[in-house]
Amino acid sequence: MPAGGEQDARAVSADGGKKPSRAGRDLRSAIAVGVGLGVVVLVSLFTVRQVFIAVVAAAVAVSIFELSRALKTSAGIQVALVPVLVGGQAVVWLAWPYERAGVLSAFVITMLACMLWRLKDGADGYLRDLTASIFTVAYVAMFASFAVMLVVPEDGAFRVIAFILGVVLSDTGGYIAGVLFGKHPMAPTISPKKSWEGFAGSLVAGMVGGALTVSLLLEGQWWQGVLFGAALVISSTAGDLVESLIKRDLGIKDMGTLLPGHGGLMDRMDSLLPSAVVGWLLLHLFVP
Repeated sequence: MPAGGEQDARAVSADGGKKPSRAGRDLRSAIAVGVGLGVVVLVSLFTVRQVFIAVVAAAVAVSIFELSRALKTSAGIQVALVPVLVGGQAVVWLAWPYERAGVLSAFVITMLACMLWRLKDGADGYLRDLTASIFTVAYVAMFASFAVMLVVPEDGAFRVIAFILGVVLSDTGGYIAGVLFGKHPMAPTISPKKSWEGFAGSLVAGMVGGALTVSLLLEGQWWQGVLFGAALVISSTAGDLVESLIKRDLGIKDMGTLLPGHGGLMDRMDSLLPSAVVGWLLLHLFVP
């Protein structure tokens, strides 16, 4: 699922000032990968909607593996990978038939499994590793389960499109505005490439896109779409900043190398995960 990105114009590569693009990323590869992921999502939504769950579940498994590996390699934190992977899949797959009750039940059972799984390695680092394991399930699988719950209603395909398009427009609007006008860093100690001008571009694109998708695809009110789009921009930007802070804490640039021009899959999920929660909550309120 395509999302994420940076917004400022002053990214410089580490080899002496060469600029592969004004946003500091390989645009051709990034666009190709983004389009490919978008096609996969659209095909899954408009063939058999349950296939979309498989797409989300696969993304969750890869993202959990990337995050767990980064934690172990960079900080020596040992995530209980087996119960986290299995429990993460349970959280995602139970979101379709049982929705919130299924998600919560799978999550707490996974917590218990992580507690027991970590016993074999003794007391040293127990709380640290257990906390990281629970965080990984909550951050990746539980947040992603809201994307699955978006697709459950009869108009679920359009709900997912509104959610993903809102995140993509936030990224695109922020990229364009940041490249053209970016001068004032938003969070220079966390993500120096983000600018307030880029954020303003994200807001404009997100609110226009939200007004159109909610009113035309979901028969909601245009002002609801504006609020929906603005909320997705805020959650997308916050998601980017949170993952940037995690990577800075771990001392790494990317979570992985799976996607050319993007980094790891987790590096593309950072905006989508919190936005899935926000998107479901607002659409559940506006167009139940």
